[in-house]
Amino acid sequence: MRLDPHSLPVSFEAQDMRADGGIRHIELDRERVTLRRAVRGMRMAINVHVRDFLGIAIRDGRDSQMLVLMHRDPSLSIPLCEISDPEAIDATWQLWSDTFALPQLVDLMRAPTPRRRRHNAVRTRRPKFLTRRRGGGPIADAAVHRDEYEIIARD
Repeated sequence: MRLDPHSLPVSFEAQDMRADGGIRHIELDRERVTLRRAVRGMRMAINVHVRDFLGIAIRDGRDSQMLVLMHRDPSLSIPLCEISDPEAIDATWQLWSDTFALPQLVDLMRAPTPRRRRHNAVRTRRPKFLTRRRGGGPIADAAVHRDEYEIIARD
């Protein structure tokens, strides 16, 4: 697979393990990318601006290298071309980077980082239902009866 950045807009199919049939349809333009796929019978189309992508990454394969339009969400990343010549990959990498005005990245194929723990600033506040209630006032105003018997009012 080898796409030409000068022939945009282009429409092609790529592998997608989560999609029904293992295939997703991609429409690639200079400003926008449209991904069409079906997951468990539900068809969807996702439109993403090119500026929302991180950059053009290079991935090392077994016997070739692949250029990928990288997104924060790995399922939205798009393969652009696969080249076995190491000299041609640099020129193609620069060409795709210039076409989309995105930086060149080196993809290290790391596992996704674990989600950061958020330090909740409102954790120590009163719960929402307690904020409607009025807090108690000072106890000094309350009358105190010592050494007296219980008073019961009847009728």
